[in-house]
Amino acid sequence: MIKVLAALLALASPLAFAQTYEVKMLNRGAAGSMIYEPDFLDIALGDSVKFIATHSTHNAASIPGIAPEGAPAFKGKINEEITVRFDESGVYGIECIPHLAMGMVMLVRVGGADVPAPAIPESLPDRAIQRLNAIVQREFDR
Repeated sequence: MIKVLAALLALASPLAFAQTYEVKMLNRGAAGSMIYEPDFLDIALGDSVKFIATHSTHNAASIPGIAPEGAPAFKGKINEEITVRFDESGVYGIECIPHLAMGMVMLVRVGGADVPAPAIPESLPDRAIQRLNAIVQREFDR
């Protein structure tokens, strides 16, 4: 019986132990206005993030150019709570499309501290670049 149990545990997928993290989409939070709270997550492969709409004008969408190669893009509707599962190691940029120019962005690192910081696309609005660079400096340049 113990051997059978050990074999079943060995076969159990790490995804069976995946976690779901919550991120609030806020007009105002501890770090300012038009923010995701938290603005950075460090999660394991297969974990999910639930983006919680707290106001009728926010959404969560992947930022083109800040995602692992082969990772699917996503785009939630305005005022929609969505849950996204992250199945590729790397860094994902998240934006609120209506508030991108105001710097409403965040980063999700999947796969641990060995994952390098992303290159921030110069095509993004200045405020978004500033916030993303601040997150990189705070979370990756330790």
